[in-house]
Amino acid sequence: MFGIPLFELSWLVIGLLAAGAVTGLLAGLFGVGGGAVAVPVLYELFRFMGVPEEVRMPLCIGTSLAIIIPTSLRSFYAHKAKGAVDMTILSKWAVPVVLGVVLGSLIARYAPANLFKIVFVVVAGTSAIRLLFGNDKWRIADDVPAGWIMRIYGIVIGILSSLMGIGGGQLSNLFMTFYGRPIHQAVATSSGLGILISIPGTLGYMYAGWSRAVQFPDVAALQFPLAIGYVSLLGLALFIPTTVLTAPIGVKLAHSWSKSKLEMAFGIFLLLICLRFLASVLL
Repeated sequence: MFGIPLFELSWLVIGLLAAGAVTGLLAGLFGVGGGAVAVPVLYELFRFMGVPEEVRMPLCIGTSLAIIIPTSLRSFYAHKAKGAVDMTILSKWAVPVVLGVVLGSLIARYAPANLFKIVFVVVAGTSAIRLLFGNDKWRIADDVPAGWIMRIYGIVIGILSSLMGIGGGQLSNLFMTFYGRPIHQAVATSSGLGILISIPGTLGYMYAGWSRAVQFPDVAALQFPLAIGYVSLLGLALFIPTTVLTAPIGVKLAHSWSKSKLEMAFGIFLLLICLRFLASVLL
């Protein structure tokens, strides 16, 4: 099936379902869409399916953004029910973030594969250092900025998130904690940002990969009905059921942990992912 031995495909399906469960758990726990977990797992899936290197990474990222949609929705409403989401920040970022996602999707159409990994390493590494070694004195200001500065932050978060295949959790958590917001509020608000990023990002990657699929007619993973552009429907179908089920569990854990414990866990998680992508660039 799809040129993969049945035994190998069966283990791959099991692995994807398990990774989906972890993705949902992390989405709720850290306010991220789970792309940091989904992207490397999907990368291995598409390697098995014979997807060429030049289109493999954007296919992973586009699929990751699609997976983030239901996960972010479930996580956001769970956090909002606890009154932890800052809706003022989300309303200010709505248009700039979407604009950034659109720009990032256009960049993705022409960018080399390593660009996505390098962006991931820089952002994840910065976030990990801040969480593991920083303290409350590591602040830019005591509250978030207003006006055009806030809009610029939104555009940058949108661009980088669309190039990383994430829901913006790493970036918005970093931003909000640098501006004096508590980690629990940053995590909760980030889950809402995932909605603003994942929906336009998914549509953008569908468009960006549509013409590329035509260039690789023999690659089944890029062709409909297995994929639409840079969004794999196979990966989507395997991830979504378990991510939706486990996201609320992560939310419960997030609200039961202390500030220091949550920051330490998130920092270690980001550092491990950062090292994984750095190795793939250098080796």
